[in-house]
Amino acid sequence: MTIDTLATQGRDKIHTGLSGIDAHRLKVIRNASLRACFNRLEDTRHRLEFVARIRGREYVCDAASRSVNATWYALESTQGGIVWIADAPQEEMDYSRLVPPALRKVRMLLIVGGDSEAMHSAFDGVVPSIVPCDTMAEALHHAYNYEADDVKVLYSPACPSEQSADERAASFCREVNDL
Repeated sequence: MTIDTLATQGRDKIHTGLSGIDAHRLKVIRNASLRACFNRLEDTRHRLEFVARIRGREYVCDAASRSVNATWYALESTQGGIVWIADAPQEEMDYSRLVPPALRKVRMLLIVGGDSEAMHSAFDGVVPSIVPCDTMAEALHHAYNYEADDVKVLYSPACPSEQSADERAASFCREVNDL
């Protein structure tokens, strides 16, 4: 069909028809692109992975969360109360985006390694209990002994590190399995 043939039917029909075609093409492209994006997300390792259930408490590894935004998603996605295990940042971080979900859900914050002062001050008055820990084993010991029954233990580092997500996850999983 040529543009001249369309023109004989009226200019308004040309624009309506072309916009309908464009909308249809965008929908097809958008859906295919979205499907491709979601398919790639399924391949992300150490993203909200269930590790174990010990004494009725779930332990979840989110070692792939190497940013504030990724940890925000983990906190928002986790149902119920949370004992959050995070890594002490090696650089200045803005944790303000994590305050609302932490205020609603986090019952205890365990900060592993390094200088925990920046993270401690960001969540002081927001999280009822903040405990600096030297090792992942120490953090998991605190989480294991936490008295509330309705919490999940979530390891979501919230900061970049020299360690890969695989190394962080291996450490967390090993220590959970040693409980």
